[in-house]
Amino acid sequence: MFGYRRSWGYESVDGLDAEGKPFTAALSWTDAADEDPFLTVSKGRAMGRVVELLRLAELLKEVGR
Repeated sequence: MFGYRRSWGYESVDGLDAEGKPFTAALSWTDAADEDPFLTVSKGRAMGRVVELLRLAELLKEVGR
Protein backbone atom coordinates (compact mmCIF):
# COMPACT_ATOMS: atom_id res chain seq x y z
CA MET A 1 0.00 0.00 0.00
CA PHE A 2 1.34 3.42 -0.97
CA GLY A 3 0.23 6.96 -0.32
CA TYR A 4 1.01 10.40 -1.69
CA ARG A 5 1.73 13.36 0.55
CA ARG A 6 2.54 17.02 -0.07
CA SER A 7 3.86 19.05 2.83
CA TRP A 8 5.63 22.41 2.69
CA GLY A 9 6.11 22.06 -1.07
CA TYR A 10 7.75 18.64 -0.67
CA GLU A 11 6.02 15.77 -2.44
CA SER A 12 6.60 12.27 -1.17
CA VAL A 13 5.39 8.70 -1.42
CA ASP A 14 4.81 6.73 1.77
CA GLY A 15 4.58 2.98 1.93
CA LEU A 16 5.78 -0.22 3.53
CA ASP A 17 8.97 -2.03 2.56
CA ALA A 18 9.31 -5.79 2.07
CA GLU A 19 9.61 -6.28 5.85
CA GLY A 20 6.51 -4.20 6.54
CA LYS A 21 8.46 -1.19 7.87
CA PRO A 22 7.21 2.27 6.87
CA PHE A 23 9.31 4.36 4.50
CA THR A 24 9.10 7.72 2.77
CA ALA A 25 10.68 8.56 -0.58
CA ALA A 26 10.74 11.78 -2.56
CA LEU A 27 8.16 11.65 -5.33
CA SER A 28 10.87 12.71 -7.80
CA TRP A 29 12.75 9.46 -7.02
CA THR A 30 9.84 7.43 -8.35
CA ASP A 31 8.20 6.94 -11.73
CA ALA A 32 4.99 8.38 -10.26
CA ALA A 33 6.29 11.95 -10.69
CA ASP A 34 5.80 14.01 -13.83
CA GLU A 35 8.79 13.91 -16.14
CA ASP A 36 11.31 16.66 -15.44
CA PRO A 37 11.07 19.27 -18.25
CA PHE A 38 14.87 19.75 -18.15
CA LEU A 39 15.45 16.06 -18.80
CA THR A 40 12.89 16.08 -21.60
CA VAL A 41 14.47 19.03 -23.40
CA SER A 42 18.13 18.05 -22.84
CA LYS A 43 17.52 14.44 -23.95
CA GLY A 44 20.57 13.30 -21.99
CA ARG A 45 22.95 15.76 -23.67
CA ALA A 46 23.57 17.94 -20.59
CA MET A 47 25.54 16.91 -17.51
CA GLY A 48 23.47 19.13 -15.23
CA ARG A 49 21.61 22.35 -14.79
CA VAL A 50 23.61 25.58 -14.54
CA VAL A 51 22.85 25.90 -10.81
CA GLU A 52 24.04 22.33 -10.20
CA LEU A 53 27.23 22.84 -12.22
CA LEU A 54 28.04 26.06 -10.36
CA ARG A 55 27.60 24.26 -7.04
CA LEU A 56 29.87 21.46 -8.26
CA ALA A 57 32.52 24.04 -9.15
CA GLU A 58 32.26 25.49 -5.62
CA LEU A 59 32.66 22.04 -4.07
CA LEU A 60 35.68 21.27 -6.23
CA LYS A 61 37.32 24.55 -5.16
CA GLU A 62 36.75 23.62 -1.51
CA VAL A 63 38.28 20.17 -1.99
CA GLY A 64 41.32 21.63 -3.76
CA ARG A 65 42.20 23.91 -0.85
